[in-house]
Amino acid sequence: MNRYVSVRFLLLSVIFCSCLLLANILEVKIIRSGFFTVTAGLMLFPVTYIINDCIVEVWGYRKSRLVIWLGFATNLIAAIFTWIAVVLPPDPVWGGQAAFEAIFTVTPRITLASLVAFIAGSFVNAYIMSRMKVASKGRRFSLRAIVSTLAGEGIDSLIFFPAAFWGILPERTILNLIIAQAVIKTLYEIAVLPVTIRVVKLMKKYEKSDIYDNSISYNILNVRDL
Repeated sequence: MNRYVSVRFLLLSVIFCSCLLLANILEVKIIRSGFFTVTAGLMLFPVTYIINDCIVEVWGYRKSRLVIWLGFATNLIAAIFTWIAVVLPPDPVWGGQAAFEAIFTVTPRITLASLVAFIAGSFVNAYIMSRMKVASKGRRFSLRAIVSTLAGEGIDSLIFFPAAFWGILPERTILNLIIAQAVIKTLYEIAVLPVTIRVVKLMKKYEKSDIYDNSISYNILNVRDL
């Protein structure tokens, strides 16, 4: 069992957590893009799925499980300390409290919905990517990346938007958000596939790693199995 963590793996993990954290901050803004209603987090959130695909392809499901839980912990810590910062009494000379609250006040409902949706979608993405790699004997990376992302993004959207906004936004808007987020994020993955493929090839070359997840535990809680 290889517990070694390389600098390249560490860098991808940091980028993963950073993009996830920023995407969740930007997620509070709902924007109109053509015929679709989407959130501003769309700019960064798909990057986490692309990195997840790269990690599964090069280092396997075990390392992906570790990174997903790191991302979860990062966002949980951010949510806790953001809440503390909001409720701390402001200095009377500082006039930005209302604006600060407007941006950073996130209800426990939205926070919980975001964390649960992220865990479900990310692990669905990693599991499908891993199993398809074994089944295809490492071929058809592009197809595996697209299918796993579509499934993961779909699960994420199906959980997050109804759980976070049911009763707040119109049902039609929620449905539009679910469809738009899943479709556009998957198209995002397709558009950057040439870059993803190049990164995967370079990582495999320099890491000398191309893991196939044969006979492993897919238990998402088994984080000690690296």
